Amino acid sequence: MATMMVSRTSPAAWIRIAFAMFAVGWGANQFSPMLIVYRHELGLTAGEVAGLFLVYALTLIPGLLAGGPASDRFGRRPVVWPFVALSPLATLLLVLGPRSLPMIAAGRALAGLCSGVVFGSATAWVQEVSPDEGLSARRSALALTAGFGLGPVVAAVLAQWAGDPLVVPYLPHLVIGGVAAVVLVGTPGGAGSRSPGQAGRGGWVPPGENEGGPGGWVPLGEKEPAEPVARRRWPPGAVRTRRFWLTVAPPSPVVFGSVALAIVVLPEEVTSAHTLSAGFAGLITAVSFTAGVAVQPFARRLRSMAVGAAAGLGCATAGTAVGIAAVASVGRVLAAVAAVLLGLAYGLCLVSGLRQAEHMAAPGERGAVIAIYYAVAYLGFAVPYLAAGLSVLAGKTGAFVALTAIIGTLTAGYSARLRRDARRPEADARVRWPAGDRNSVSP
Repeated sequence: MATMMVSRTSPAAWIRIAFAMFAVGWGANQFSPMLIVYRHELGLTAGEVAGLFLVYALTLIPGLLAGGPASDRFGRRPVVWPFVALSPLATLLLVLGPRSLPMIAAGRALAGLCSGVVFGSATAWVQEVSPDEGLSARRSALALTAGFGLGPVVAAVLAQWAGDPLVVPYLPHLVIGGVAAVVLVGTPGGAGSRSPGQAGRGGWVPPGENEGGPGGWVPLGEKEPAEPVARRRWPPGAVRTRRFWLTVAPPSPVVFGSVALAIVVLPEEVTSAHTLSAGFAGLITAVSFTAGVAVQPFARRLRSMAVGAAAGLGCATAGTAVGIAAVASVGRVLAAVAAVLLGLAYGLCLVSGLRQAEHMAAPGERGAVIAIYYAVAYLGFAVPYLAAGLSVLAGKTGAFVALTAIIGTLTAGYSARLRRDARRPEADARVRWPAGDRNSVSP
């Protein structure tokens, strides 16, 4: 099957893809403030609420791991579009069964699957229609962040002040998701599968082994022979490197771990059972994701991709430290300050991580590499469960003390590694593409 290349100069293409990511992100995160509503309206136990939160992740990670490689093989649009169209169907299940726990769980499971398939594959798709890595990473991050932020805010406002709080908050996504599926139909399909003789031409070359040049994905020249490749290797070449696991992966769980603390844990810890409200949860969500959006242009402009991740870890440490005071004093203002810092951590770590993943990925493995990055990042959704377990052992304030210590230790270790790497000139090497490649990337 021949590779279908997408023009990097078409502004309409990336906007359509980004809008699809926005819509699926809206559908994924609109549920966060609704957990409070379900707990009060349906009388759910803490375990049932945790189960509804967990079922999303249980389908999301398999969706990521399957969707990314599938889009590398069959093309972006054939893989992404069906799950963009299924996303409003997942919301429709929540509307049709507002008081049925199995229907709610089914809707969340389908939403997780849609998110997993779309996020990794569409991020790779955006890269293919963007002029450089930094811009594509910011476009993808902005689309996801806008969906993640606006979805729960609108749902929280409607749940708090509109009628029928179990149904009305979901109606906007039915419209947005349907529009996204329609506009994506005419979008260029993205990179498809390469023929066996082309797949995998080139490879990840460690620093110093590329004829004295920097490391990176080095494609073979057009006239250079290549052995046929019968099947794609798994995991992708970039993921089999020390650099991925020592530089890209460590800050990744902080991406979603930080916002999970901000929008799930903090609202419950600083409000009582009588004052807990979807409106306050929505406000904290808006504050956190606004900070995440605001910092993304700065993260994109950083010359060193890993420095942005280190800065994000520092913000996460500061956010959990402020969270200690917020929980101890049951202070909503301090909780909002912590949410800002945690939102900054989210934005910095997300853009920096995506830039590094895109930088390392071979052209035929972009979807797979980015999907694995997202899968590692989504491990951060386990942070609310870690916080709950620590609360049992050390109390609510003690849980945030422990989280601050954990993230602070990670920050110190990661920063020390960056200082060591900075002494080597090839530490932040750029990808080397063949001269004259009109689709080359020049970050």
